[in-house]
Amino acid sequence: MRLLLDTHVLIWAARAPERLSEQVRSHLEDRDNELLVSVAAAYEIELKRDRDTDISALPAQLTLLLRQMDMDWLPLTDRHAALAGKLPRIHGDPFDRFMIAQAIVEEATLVTKDRTIPAYGIPTLW
Repeated sequence: MRLLLDTHVLIWAARAPERLSEQVRSHLEDRDNELLVSVAAAYEIELKRDRDTDISALPAQLTLLLRQMDMDWLPLTDRHAALAGKLPRIHGDPFDRFMIAQAIVEEATLVTKDRTIPAYGIPTLW
Protein backbone atom coordinates (compact mmCIF):
# COMPACT_ATOMS: atom_id res chain seq x y z
CA MET A 1 0.00 0.00 0.00
CA ARG A 2 1.23 3.49 -0.82
CA LEU A 3 0.85 5.73 2.22
CA LEU A 4 1.27 9.50 2.10
CA LEU A 5 1.81 10.90 5.59
CA ASP A 6 0.27 14.18 6.63
CA THR A 7 2.77 16.47 8.35
CA HIS A 8 1.44 15.81 11.85
CA VAL A 9 1.74 12.06 11.27
CA LEU A 10 5.43 12.42 10.36
CA ILE A 11 6.06 14.59 13.43
CA TRP A 12 4.24 12.21 15.77
CA ALA A 13 5.89 9.15 14.24
CA ALA A 14 9.27 10.75 14.94
CA ARG A 15 8.58 12.39 18.31
CA ALA A 16 5.44 10.95 19.92
CA PRO A 17 4.34 7.67 18.32
CA GLU A 18 1.90 7.10 21.18
CA ARG A 19 -0.22 9.88 19.61
CA LEU A 20 -0.76 7.72 16.52
CA SER A 21 -3.61 5.24 16.34
CA GLU A 22 -2.80 1.55 16.65
CA GLN A 23 -3.85 1.11 13.03
CA VAL A 24 -1.48 3.82 11.81
CA ARG A 25 1.44 2.46 13.86
CA SER A 26 0.81 -1.00 12.45
CA HIS A 27 0.79 0.29 8.86
CA LEU A 28 3.95 2.34 9.42
CA GLU A 29 5.74 -0.75 10.75
CA ASP A 30 4.61 -2.95 7.84
CA ARG A 31 7.63 -3.23 5.50
CA ASP A 32 5.32 -4.01 2.57
CA ASN A 33 3.93 -0.46 2.66
CA GLU A 34 5.57 2.39 0.76
CA LEU A 35 5.83 5.39 3.10
CA LEU A 36 5.86 8.79 1.42
CA VAL A 37 6.15 12.32 2.77
CA SER A 38 5.29 15.32 0.64
CA VAL A 39 7.99 17.91 0.14
CA ALA A 40 5.24 20.34 1.15
CA ALA A 41 5.64 18.89 4.65
CA ALA A 42 9.29 19.99 4.68
CA TYR A 43 8.19 23.56 3.96
CA GLU A 44 5.43 23.39 6.58
CA ILE A 45 7.86 22.03 9.19
CA GLU A 46 10.44 24.73 8.57
CA LEU A 47 7.77 27.43 8.54
CA LYS A 48 6.54 26.30 11.97
CA ARG A 49 9.83 25.05 13.50
CA ASP A 50 10.33 27.99 15.88
CA ARG A 51 6.72 27.85 17.15
CA ASP A 52 6.34 24.18 18.09
CA THR A 53 8.45 22.16 20.53
CA ASP A 54 7.92 18.82 18.76
CA ILE A 55 8.88 20.36 15.42
CA SER A 56 11.87 22.22 16.84
CA ALA A 57 13.18 18.92 18.23
CA LEU A 58 13.26 17.36 14.76
CA PRO A 59 16.70 17.17 13.15
CA ALA A 60 17.63 19.99 10.80
CA GLN A 61 18.32 17.44 8.07
CA LEU A 62 14.85 16.03 7.48
CA THR A 63 16.10 13.74 4.73
CA LEU A 64 18.21 11.87 7.29
CA LEU A 65 15.14 11.49 9.49
CA LEU A 66 13.15 10.05 6.60
CA ARG A 67 15.93 7.60 5.76
CA GLN A 68 16.02 6.42 9.39
CA MET A 69 12.28 5.87 9.27
CA ASP A 70 12.34 4.13 5.85
CA MET A 71 10.34 6.91 4.21
CA ASP A 72 10.81 8.76 0.93
CA TRP A 73 10.07 12.30 -0.20
CA LEU A 74 7.25 12.74 -2.70
CA PRO A 75 8.14 15.71 -4.91
CA LEU A 76 5.48 18.20 -6.01
CA THR A 77 4.81 18.16 -9.72
CA ASP A 78 2.88 20.47 -11.99
CA ARG A 79 0.02 17.92 -12.01
CA HIS A 80 -0.13 18.01 -8.20
CA ALA A 81 -0.06 21.82 -8.10
CA ALA A 82 -2.69 22.23 -10.81
CA LEU A 83 -5.06 19.77 -9.14
CA ALA A 84 -4.51 21.36 -5.70
CA GLY A 85 -5.63 24.68 -7.18
CA LYS A 86 -8.75 23.11 -8.71
CA LEU A 87 -9.93 21.19 -5.64
CA PRO A 88 -13.21 22.28 -4.05
CA ARG A 89 -12.68 24.76 -1.22
CA ILE A 90 -13.60 22.24 1.47
CA HIS A 91 -10.17 22.58 3.10
CA GLY A 92 -8.38 25.91 3.23
CA ASP A 93 -4.93 24.75 4.36
CA PRO A 94 -2.62 24.93 1.32
CA PHE A 95 -0.31 22.21 2.68
CA ASP A 96 -3.21 19.80 3.05
CA ARG A 97 -4.56 20.73 -0.38
CA PHE A 98 -1.20 19.83 -1.93
CA MET A 99 -1.18 16.49 -0.08
CA ILE A 100 -4.77 15.73 -1.10
CA ALA A 101 -3.85 16.38 -4.73
CA GLN A 102 -0.74 14.24 -4.42
CA ALA A 103 -2.75 11.39 -2.90
CA ILE A 104 -5.20 11.54 -5.80
CA VAL A 105 -2.56 11.69 -8.55
CA GLU A 106 -0.28 9.10 -6.94
CA GLU A 107 -3.14 6.79 -5.90
CA ALA A 108 -1.96 6.85 -2.30
CA THR A 109 -3.83 6.61 0.98
CA LEU A 110 -3.45 9.78 3.01
CA VAL A 111 -2.56 9.04 6.62
CA THR A 112 -4.13 11.81 8.66
CA LYS A 113 -6.19 12.59 11.73
CA ASP A 114 -7.76 15.55 9.89
CA ARG A 115 -11.50 14.90 9.72
CA THR A 116 -12.06 17.31 6.83
CA ILE A 117 -9.92 15.45 4.30
CA PRO A 118 -12.21 12.42 3.76
CA ALA A 119 -14.78 14.85 2.28
CA TYR A 120 -12.62 14.81 -0.87
CA GLY A 121 -13.49 11.17 -1.39
CA ILE A 122 -9.92 9.92 -1.15
CA PRO A 123 -8.73 6.92 0.85
CA THR A 124 -7.54 7.96 4.30
CA LEU A 125 -6.17 6.07 7.23
CA TRP A 126 -6.34 6.83 10.93
